[in-house]
Formats: sequence, C-alpha cells, structure tokens
Amino acid sequence: MGWKLSAEAGASEPQWADRLWRGNQPAGSPVVSEEQFDLLSTLDLRQEMPTPRVSKSFLSLLFQVLSVLLSLLGDMLVSVYREVCSIRFLLTAVSLLSLFLTALWWGLLCLVPPLENEPKEMLTLSEYHERVRSQGQQLQQLQAELDKLHKEVSSVRAANSERVAKLVFQRLNEDFVRKPDYALSSVGASIDLEKTSHDYEDATTAYFWNRFSFWNYARPPTVILEPDVFPGNCWAFEGDQGQVVIRLPGRVQLSDITLQHPPPSVAHTGKANSAPRDFAVYGLQVDDETEVFLGKFTFDVEKSEIQTFHLQNDPPMAFPKVKIQILSNWGHPRFTCLYRVRAHGTRTSEGAGDSATGGPH
Repeated sequence: MGWKLSAEAGASEPQWADRLWRGNQPAGSPVVSEEQFDLLSTLDLRQEMPTPRVSKSFLSLLFQVLSVLLSLLGDMLVSVYREVCSIRFLLTAVSLLSLFLTALWWGLLCLVPPLENEPKEMLTLSEYHERVRSQGQQLQQLQAELDKLHKEVSSVRAANSERVAKLVFQRLNEDFVRKPDYALSSVGASIDLEKTSHDYEDATTAYFWNRFSFWNYARPPTVILEPDVFPGNCWAFEGDQGQVVIRLPGRVQLSDITLQHPPPSVAHTGKANSAPRDFAVYGLQVDDETEVFLGKFTFDVEKSEIQTFHLQNDPPMAFPKVKIQILSNWGHPRFTCLYRVRAHGTRTSEGAGDSATGGPH
C-alpha cells in the first residue's frame, strides 16, 4: 500500500509542481507552454535519476572469490599453526629427553664406583693400533720361545731318556723327611752285630748252598743303612721279635726315628705282613750297658711307606748308639723284614756329648 501511494504521489508530483510553479510565476514573466514544461520536467527527472545498479551475478562471483581466498588463507594459517605447534612439541620432547638422559648419567656416575685401572688419557686410533701391534709382536716372541723350549725338552727327552728316568726315580726316592740321617752308611754309621738279632735262614731252601756267600740270597743287616729301597732288598730276622743296634757316626742328640717299608701295592705277594708293627727305641750310652728309653711306636702299613716318629728325648741327650727293638709284625709267621731305618737329631762334639749324657770326660 505504501508503494502504491508513493507511485501515485510520484505520478501526481509533476502536476502539483507545475501548478505550484505556475502560481509562483511573477506577473509579467513569459508564459511557458505545456510541451516546454513537460520537456523541462523530463530533463529534471533524468538529472535526478540514480546510477544504474551493479548486476547480482557479478556480486555473487565477487563474494565467491573472496570466500575462496578467505578459506585458503584460513587453511594456510591453520597449517602454519599446526607446524609451529608440532615443532614446539618436538623441541619440548627433545629437551625433556635430554634432561632425563643427563639425570640418568649423573645417577650412574654417583652409584657406580670408578674403575681403579681406568686409563687416565684416551688413546688415539694410531696409538691404539701401535700398541696392538707391539703386543702382537710380544706374543709372537713368546710363542717362538715356547716352541724353542718345547723342541729343547723334546730333544733332551729323546737323547737322554735313560738319564731322565734315573732322575725321576731319584726324585721319587728322595728323603721326603727333610732331616739329616745319621743312620746312613755313607756318613759312617754301621751295625753292631753282637747286639743285633741273627739273620733269617729258610729251611726249605738248599741248606748246603746257602753256606756259600755267592749262593746266599739273604741280605745282611747293613742293608737298612742304605737308601736303595725296593721289594726284596731288606734284612730279615726270624720270628716277629728282634732288634738291631746301629752305631752312629758320632754322639747324636736323637730327636726322631724314621722307618720305611714298601707299600702292599708294590709287593709281589700283594701284602706287607712281614713289616714291623710295634717297636721301641732306646739310646745306648758309651758303656753299651746303660739304655735310655726313648719311646714306643706303631708302624701302620696302611699309611705312607715312610713314617717318622718323634722321640721322648727331653732334656736332649747325645748317644753313640741307638737300638731298634721290634715287638711284633703284621702277621707273617716266619720272619720280619726291615728295609730302612733313619736316625735324626743333632750331632754334638765329644765334650758336649759327655756333658749331655753325664758320662766321664
């Protein structure tokens, strides 16, 4: 309704304007015709007519271009923001990881004790190679020396096998007691035959031929003063009781007595029942009548073949002779064998021996 009223008003406006204009004309002014007036009104309307509007299609296209540009700009800003956020996150993660590794390293340094042989300075690659090369040369030299030594030992074994065997047997037969032996014939000891039991005589053998020394296989009592101990090389006396008196090379303060008998493992019969078992030791004074008891002992064939017994010689007294009295053996019914007897102690001078024993000067 408003639009229609305005249109009617617009249509009646020229008439109203014309009337007004005509009414306002002063007297004596020239009269204008209606055609001229219409022409003038038309010109005025054209002057008052607004500029033509831009088409809607152009505006819509412009808006679409602007929206696309704004969308692209927004996407670009979002991408840049995301990149910035990702880099920031990465830097934050790297920083936290670095702090964690640093704390872990310091913790290990505080907990783990430092190495004692830690090198004070780091070696360069060339120095390391030089050291490895020198050590390799040293190893080669040691290997060459070992090969040379092996060849020498092989040649010695091949050329001197008998000598090596004798040396081995000598080492095996060494005195493991590690004490001086004064009942050794090589240092002057001997047997007092008058105070020693008689040798064993086997009645089952040819009695006639045993009277000749070169047919008699029995060993004399002096064999117990020799270091050669092997099966059969012993002094045998009849029964399980007997004695032997050893004349020492001088006055000796006796401390120990050692008996030696081959073990059953090397005996031809597989047993050692002829070995002495219980025995007593006496020290004889210069008059050969006074005897001093030095102890009673037992030789155990199940133990070592060399057994040492400590004598009861306190205060120490020096004796020129020592008597070994066998009281029993390990079951042999006919005889007892003695292989080796050793007397240990300290040798004294004549004056010291007399004073120690209480004998005359």
